[in-house]
Amino acid sequence: MFDGLQEILYTLRQNKLRTLLTAFGVFWGIFMLILLLGAGRGMQNGVYDGFGSDVLDFIVVYTGTTSIAHNGRGVGRQIELTTEDIAAIQQKIPGVRIAAAESQRGGISIIYEKKNGSFGVHGVPDDFFKIKESVPFNFGRKINPLDDQQMRKIAVIGTVVSERLFGKDIDPVGKDIRVNGVVMKVVGVFYDKGNRGQDSERVYIPQTTFQKLFGTSDKIGSIWLRPQAGVDGFKFEESVMQLLRQRHQVSPEDKRAIRSFNMAEPAKMVNGLFLAINAFIWFVGLGTLMAGIVGVSNIMIITVKERTREIGIRKALGATPFGIVTTLLMESILVTAIAGYAGLVLGVGLLELVSFGLRSAGANLPFFQNPEVNFQVAITAIILLVLVGALAGLVPALKAARIAPIEAMRAD
Repeated sequence: MFDGLQEILYTLRQNKLRTLLTAFGVFWGIFMLILLLGAGRGMQNGVYDGFGSDVLDFIVVYTGTTSIAHNGRGVGRQIELTTEDIAAIQQKIPGVRIAAAESQRGGISIIYEKKNGSFGVHGVPDDFFKIKESVPFNFGRKINPLDDQQMRKIAVIGTVVSERLFGKDIDPVGKDIRVNGVVMKVVGVFYDKGNRGQDSERVYIPQTTFQKLFGTSDKIGSIWLRPQAGVDGFKFEESVMQLLRQRHQVSPEDKRAIRSFNMAEPAKMVNGLFLAINAFIWFVGLGTLMAGIVGVSNIMIITVKERTREIGIRKALGATPFGIVTTLLMESILVTAIAGYAGLVLGVGLLELVSFGLRSAGANLPFFQNPEVNFQVAITAIILLVLVGALAGLVPALKAARIAPIEAMRAD
């Protein structure tokens, strides 16, 4: 084995320029493939980051006014959702994972000592944060079931609200603020990157506390839903809409009275887009890589032609066809493996350098974030490269193994 490796290295040193050019073709192919895959992942991370901190399978149902007369009821009727609608959904619609109410009031005065600001106040149950499960809390906690059951006067505030009232990087948990004139205790601070960070300009209070504070009784502004895993989100959405139209005497053709937004729809479009982008990246990257592999094959053909006399002598001295094929294949695999690994390491290193630079500079690009390459993809690329490199040298090696010793001795 060691003697065979020495022979291969000797052969490669005898043709340094040819070996370097062949290796560079393979190196450049894998290097460009890794860069393209990393850039594609960076774009995907940036786009998904724009979705905010919400899960990608939630549905929001909200209302407007009727635009079509139905069952003797006129046009322009305001539809109002209630907590009974949520109970009906949970009872009659299969596959409900989460059903949470949300009510809101905008432009509410929030005061702490001599500082004040105008922000949106939202009344939500604890289940609401199971939909916003990726929202990080810098300080304190979320709203819990006891807060809602006991109508506690507590609030969780966004980072923008916290900085306006208390200052930057200050823990406000345990301090009292006035929400629409009512004293409430801050129990948590969150950062919601939704709407380019504007969702951090909110104050969340328990749903029952909101109803008491603003006198909304059982009326709610919107319903946030999440189906169970494996349930078709679009069929689930349609079932909910049909139930609510029946409960509120709304025409099935009325698109303005009860509306919905299904996050699965834009997520599906984005997934389809990136599937096409990744397919294009692999097509271009593998095409570039194949150019280097073709170069390996051509070099092996030339190598066999140049070493025809040598191969004949080896066969005359008792070398087996398997030994000749193995030697030539090892030469091909060695070149592709070393050059490919170098391209992989440099490509991954460059992506890490770009990612580190973006983080250090605090850059927040809207459609590009944290370029990276999946480890399994990188290993698959290397294995694929070695296999194709072996195939590239197989045909010339088999041709060399079939050369008769007497014919090889006559070769020029």
